[in-house]
Amino acid sequence: MRVISGTLKGRPLKAVPGSGTRPTTDKVKESIFNMLGPFFEGGTGLDLFAGSGGLGIEALSRGLDKVIFVDKDSKALQTIKNNLNDCKLMDQTEVYRNDAARALKALVKREVTFDYIFLDPPYKQKRLEELVAYIDEHNLLNENGYVMCEYSSDSRPSDQIGKLQKVKEETYGIIGISIYTY
Repeated sequence: MRVISGTLKGRPLKAVPGSGTRPTTDKVKESIFNMLGPFFEGGTGLDLFAGSGGLGIEALSRGLDKVIFVDKDSKALQTIKNNLNDCKLMDQTEVYRNDAARALKALVKREVTFDYIFLDPPYKQKRLEELVAYIDEHNLLNENGYVMCEYSSDSRPSDQIGKLQKVKEETYGIIGISIYTY
């Protein structure tokens, strides 16, 4: 795993030890950012189910100002912090150990909003639509923001979730990617 583009291009990233986390491949990561940007002029991001932090770190490398990383696994949190330290990004980030639903509730209480939200939950959970609906209902996404969803290609999410409309969709073998916006 590595940072694909931007200010940190080529920087290696550590993976979470064990088999509990599935890192986004470089090919899929590059496709995601080509669909979203590929570069940003500032903004904020949320990397929910962050794993190693690869998506959020890529977003920072490509120009986001700040990213909040959330994962409930302690090994993942340590990996995220190590990767952020290695990339010298700690001052542009917040890292939390929390369940996704509880993290979203805490962000609502803080009245935090995002330009980009990255959702890559464990495929077996099939919680994407529920999470996207919550993000919409509680105005966590800025007006011109995007939600990126990664999922098993056999469980494609709806074209519209609340006020969020799917604007791009790609499939890479067993991996599906959908981008939603208002």
